[in-house]
Amino acid sequence: MPIAIKMPALSPTMEEGKLARWLVKVGDTVSSGDIMAEIETDKATMEFEAVDEGTILSIEVAEGTEGVKVGTVIAQLGAEGEAAAPAAATPVPEPAHAPDVAPEPAPVAAPEAPAVLISPKAKKLAEEWGLDITAIKGTGPNGRIVQSDVEGAKGSAPKAAPAASPAPATPAAPAAVSGARVIASPLAKRIAAERGVDLASVKGSGPNGRIVRADVENAPIGAAAPASAASAAANVPTVDMAAETRALLDDRIPHSVEKLSGMRKTIARRLAQSMSEAPHIYLTVDVQLDKLLKLRGELNAVLEKEGVKLSVNDMLVKALGKALVAVPECNVTFAGNEMIRYARADISVAVSIPGGLITPIVQDANGRSLASIATAMKDLGSRAKEGKLQPGEYQGGTASISNMGMMGIKHFTAVINPPQSTILAVGAGEKRPWVMSDGSLGVANVMTVTGSFDHRAVDGADGARLMSAFRELVESPLGLVV
Repeated sequence: MPIAIKMPALSPTMEEGKLARWLVKVGDTVSSGDIMAEIETDKATMEFEAVDEGTILSIEVAEGTEGVKVGTVIAQLGAEGEAAAPAAATPVPEPAHAPDVAPEPAPVAAPEAPAVLISPKAKKLAEEWGLDITAIKGTGPNGRIVQSDVEGAKGSAPKAAPAASPAPATPAAPAAVSGARVIASPLAKRIAAERGVDLASVKGSGPNGRIVRADVENAPIGAAAPASAASAAANVPTVDMAAETRALLDDRIPHSVEKLSGMRKTIARRLAQSMSEAPHIYLTVDVQLDKLLKLRGELNAVLEKEGVKLSVNDMLVKALGKALVAVPECNVTFAGNEMIRYARADISVAVSIPGGLITPIVQDANGRSLASIATAMKDLGSRAKEGKLQPGEYQGGTASISNMGMMGIKHFTAVINPPQSTILAVGAGEKRPWVMSDGSLGVANVMTVTGSFDHRAVDGADGARLMSAFRELVESPLGLVV
């Protein structure tokens, strides 16, 4: 009996995902642990492993499909030669899309046609080429139709009988057009939509002028029928817009419209949630960096032979971790009726990636060595940009840090990453006039750091204590290596 392969929940909060890529095809044999597909969640692209062994009987969801709900059947697995369930061997004519020439009517009380034995690949090709599988003679076991039978039938597909009063054909009209209707296979329609090809301008090579996959792939991208030229010049949106989008659109301005990615939707939802639910309080300090920069240079000289290079941000992660343990009132989550207090500091570090932002987590930042943090951040940052993080590596954390100093930003405020209560926004280090420890006026490397706190959970005085502890650790950095 076939086994239904369903869209997995790759994280506790996942409700839907994008089937980014199939790594198997119909007819392939898989074993437990084999990678079957890559599935894109709102934050990462993850590999989906087979848990049973067998042969891929059918692919139910095409790669590239977005918004696939968890639990949706995406493929079927079974023994070789076994039919996929539910059986769908008998072709169903397309309702509301009658062919150009009416097929021969069937008797009203005709008995149900026997099921056609056909391999999954042969069935896929027949559907793509618009062939009637009931008219194909199978050469496989028990008359089963195989791929070679379909390929042989393509070139000899019977032509439909002409109508009683045939109208003269218009040479300039594509063969697939009948009035305002275009006849195309479902696969051809999907590819045309992805490539921006106007099917009205494509001439079909299938039976009765039906447009098939090859016709669309050979058509120029963005090809448009002459009648649509005016609308193309009028900035017609490239996607179906929601009513609220259309209401905001100003057609006088050249524009394009694109669908939001799952990541961007999640960012928008979580940040709106944070700003609407958590009353933010902001506390800012200026921090001198000279001693930290000197220590970093000395440590890197020692660690170079081990292939480790500390960044300023690695040291700031450690400073925040130790500060949170010193001021545990800020290492909390507000839970409505309870307060969750954490015994260690897991720091979420904001990393910019194509299309959005992700926060890989340095676990036990307060207890790890600087070299361990640097090694972890190098690995997490690299895999974050490739979309290869596991959910446990970016979901959770007790507090966050966002550093925009490398972009030259002097000062900014960050939005709290729910359900956390604390995030530090780190600006660029720069030379500024500074009152030295002996009271003289000099020049020092200084950066501005702003903490955002959820005022439901963190009092202003506790937030101030955290900012003070963080500053002391950065300005006396030997505390980071003991």
